[in-house]
Amino acid sequence: MAPPDNYRSSLFNVSRRESSEKYFELSNGNFSVKEFPLLSDVPSNVTFTPFLSTCKPSDAPLPLIQRVESLAHKGGFFGFQKEDESDRLMNSLGKFTEREFLSIFRFKTWWSTMWVGSSGSDLQMETQWVLFDVPEIMSYVMIVPIIEGSFRSALQGGIDGHVMICAESGSTKVTASSFDAIAYVHVSENPYHIMKEAFGALRVHLDTFRLIEEKTAPSLVDKFGWCTWDAFYLTVEPTGIWHGLNDLAEGGVSPRFLIIDDGWQSINFDDEDPNQDSGKLVLCGSQMTARLHRLDECQKFRKYKGGSLLGPNPPPFHREKPQMLISKACEIERAEKDLNKAIQSGIVPDLSAIESRIQKLKLELDAMFGEDENSVISSTVSCKPCCYGLKALTSDLRTKFKGLDDIYVWHALCGAWSGVRPGSTQLNSNIMPCKVSPGLDGTMEDLAVVKTVEGGIGLVHPDQAGDFYDSMHSYLASVGITGVKVDVIHTLEYVSEEYGGRVELAKAYYKGLSNSLSKNFKGSGLISSMQQCNDFFFLGTKQISMGRAGDDFWFQDPNGDPMGIYWLQGVHMIHCSFNSLWMGQFIQPDWDMFQSDHLCAEFHAGSRAICGGPVYISDSPGCHNFELLKKLVYPDGTIPKCQNFALPTRDCLFRNPLFDNKTLLKIWNINKYGGVVGVFNCQGAGWDPKEQRIKGFPECYKPMSGSVHVSDIEWDQNKEAVHTGEVEEYIVHLNQAEEEELLLVSPKSEPIQMTIHPTTYKIFTFAPIKKLGSSGIKFAPVGLTNMLNSGGTIQEVAYSDSEKAETSVKVGVKGEGSFLSYSNVCPIKCLLNGAETGFEWADNGKLALDLVWTEETCGISSVAFLF
Repeated sequence: MAPPDNYRSSLFNVSRRESSEKYFELSNGNFSVKEFPLLSDVPSNVTFTPFLSTCKPSDAPLPLIQRVESLAHKGGFFGFQKEDESDRLMNSLGKFTEREFLSIFRFKTWWSTMWVGSSGSDLQMETQWVLFDVPEIMSYVMIVPIIEGSFRSALQGGIDGHVMICAESGSTKVTASSFDAIAYVHVSENPYHIMKEAFGALRVHLDTFRLIEEKTAPSLVDKFGWCTWDAFYLTVEPTGIWHGLNDLAEGGVSPRFLIIDDGWQSINFDDEDPNQDSGKLVLCGSQMTARLHRLDECQKFRKYKGGSLLGPNPPPFHREKPQMLISKACEIERAEKDLNKAIQSGIVPDLSAIESRIQKLKLELDAMFGEDENSVISSTVSCKPCCYGLKALTSDLRTKFKGLDDIYVWHALCGAWSGVRPGSTQLNSNIMPCKVSPGLDGTMEDLAVVKTVEGGIGLVHPDQAGDFYDSMHSYLASVGITGVKVDVIHTLEYVSEEYGGRVELAKAYYKGLSNSLSKNFKGSGLISSMQQCNDFFFLGTKQISMGRAGDDFWFQDPNGDPMGIYWLQGVHMIHCSFNSLWMGQFIQPDWDMFQSDHLCAEFHAGSRAICGGPVYISDSPGCHNFELLKKLVYPDGTIPKCQNFALPTRDCLFRNPLFDNKTLLKIWNINKYGGVVGVFNCQGAGWDPKEQRIKGFPECYKPMSGSVHVSDIEWDQNKEAVHTGEVEEYIVHLNQAEEEELLLVSPKSEPIQMTIHPTTYKIFTFAPIKKLGSSGIKFAPVGLTNMLNSGGTIQEVAYSDSEKAETSVKVGVKGEGSFLSYSNVCPIKCLLNGAETGFEWADNGKLALDLVWTEETCGISSVAFLF
């Protein structure tokens, strides 16, 4: 509940009195921060208003309001005025050159990534924020384009170093000529604090979203899961799902959550029977102009009969068939691309050969589908007559796989990729033509955009958005679905012309979605995807608490570069780590699935191990690297999750770890009793502004050298870890070392040097050393060395250091394998779960023993060392 206005006003007055330093000044065409000129040639129609002058009631929690107001003097707002009204207004905020910046921009409608430069002209289209390094005042300054009224804004580069801001409504019927607070400016001495401070201030100012600290993340955040997408694409069906889960369970890594991705819905095309599902769809793209014609599952799921997969003679599953279908569909896709290129070039006089090849391939695909071999309509197990469909399937899956806590299904924000078919449901749906904003002209060509524009969107009227989501979600909840992955979120901006613009349309849809989430999925059972634009974060995160941090995991380059199978993986990590800087203030970043048998699977596994979110894969049934998965997942399907979400280290923030030919990506995170730094060689690809696409830079795909230091970990970003950053010494364990080695370091030590080959990585665990007693004992628990996030396996540490009793250390460790600690003194004895056991100790301080998994204690072993 918001505090009373009189309290809020008095608090602002205190803030005014306590703020004696003048942080900002706009005068004579110069915008200065702490008396240092940051922007020059600021047009006379630009205004700046201190945050303290814009106070208004907020529903934010009182501690958050107090925190924001104590820092209110460090922020303010840009505005501007034009003579004529328009639905899209562009204005300069001033210019800068020779100033390092980090920014996030949309390279597709749905996805954003990082960009660095040194001039306003270097900014890309649809920049969501820009962060300046200003060492002259030992500070960082951030400009965030925001929402004002019915307009949203973004930054882009102008000529001669100018920073341009574009404010647009998304409807020619919604116009304006002036803004008082269309961009927010904030200054801080810490690049990580500035994110929390700036978006905290905007939380209070806009009052249209909530921060992650105000919400509960989905229950799957610290678990292992499986998603059906890359395994089946649109061919997903019940038997394949059952075998996919069973293979993982038999391999010793039982998923705790399942995501049934695209392919389960009842969709068809406008020229098809409105009551029949479209059939024989395989790849993403083939379904993008289809619409929902009913709100429940499609026929291949509806006909599933309960018990079919639990009996002694379950239906057969041909493991090779999904991949054969996918391979054949890929052949068709490549042939169709060849045809389009030939048509565009005009060089090929006779296209009949290509057309014949396409027709032949399509016939081959039809033959491969054959009869519906996976039909599961009969059963040898007794079952109630009404026990069919998703309800029967989810019940059977939970009967077989006892630890399966959550089952999510996919849907687009508008229902299906192209919405809901008019007249097919009780909802008022109309096909709306798509209008792409000029701001997206500088983004990458995208099949999803082409298809969406081609077919338009069957948009449910915003007045019925709440009914739409509740109708779909209440049904799903009733059949055992516990959450949804909501995809294709930013289509709304294409169809806002008749609905008051993109801001008002988004408000209506996100309100309906949030209400349904609260009612049907415990308030948190939702993963947002294809959502990386400020509209979503400022308007859609009142309730949503988790979302994808980067573009999809691509197992190969869809545009045909054979090296893409390698360089796209580094691009993915850059997306996720840099996007988390701002996304992590709103929602829990989700680093997406990967495939454990991919050529770069270990590279992905290293990042997922310390990302601070869930770990899930999209393996095809029978195609698994269990040795790798067991380095990520406990036997009970949980994971040794870090305490925070992973972020780039300071020395990476204003560099380009993709193709500057020198920078390694370093990401840091914090465990309960230590810290971790992962170092990844992501060089070899990135955004090309001229070609407006992400492409390979093969000259950068080579070994790179760098260093790691304990100061790379930002201990003060976790209040429980502040004391860990103040200890005198640490033990460093390198997980991937050929010979296990422990390094003793201090904050004054020289950095640890390394060279890393392309698409490989190293993980460094930093364990704080505790000094015990007067005898000079030094001890530090490292964790299970067979797990990639070794330090995350430490659950509890207790020290007994009394002169009247023997010195002891008690450690709670989850998992099985080799438990490693550092001790400069050999213990007298070791107790494992209360019983004396053997251990190994070496002169270099290595102290080790093996642990086994015990179900009765949920895998947690109690280890005590007595000195």
